[in-house]
Amino acid sequence: MRGVNRVMLIGNLGKDPDVQVLEGNIAVAKFSLATTETFKDRAGKLISQTEWHTVVLWRGLAELAQKYLHKGSLVYIEGRLRTRSWEDKEGNKKFATEVVGDNLIMLDKRSDGPSHPHIHHEGLEGNSDSPTLGEPSEDLPF
Repeated sequence: MRGVNRVMLIGNLGKDPDVQVLEGNIAVAKFSLATTETFKDRAGKLISQTEWHTVVLWRGLAELAQKYLHKGSLVYIEGRLRTRSWEDKEGNKKFATEVVGDNLIMLDKRSDGPSHPHIHHEGLEGNSDSPTLGEPSEDLPF
């Protein structure tokens, strides 16, 4: 039986997307995404829990993220989990689990001008063979 690796998140960007262009003119965007769940405890007190996710977008989605997304943007991201490992400078093995997005929908309210379009883009040019990234940024807020 085959497994399923799908992730669907709605949240706010923790910072502007960090976009790099790799060899072969391949764009990759990386940003943190906060998802917050709110519930009542047994005493009826409202509790909020925020989880931080690292999202990676490739090629055309990365270019769209660079053009239209910014810190605080509300987005729907659909993709899959990918865990990477590497050795740091001291030889310690490190791991990072990221959401590799292949669907993006901007959920912010539209502004009056054309500068804030609604983007819905699915499965751009074979994300399954995406190149490997290096170590995650040390300045992430988590």
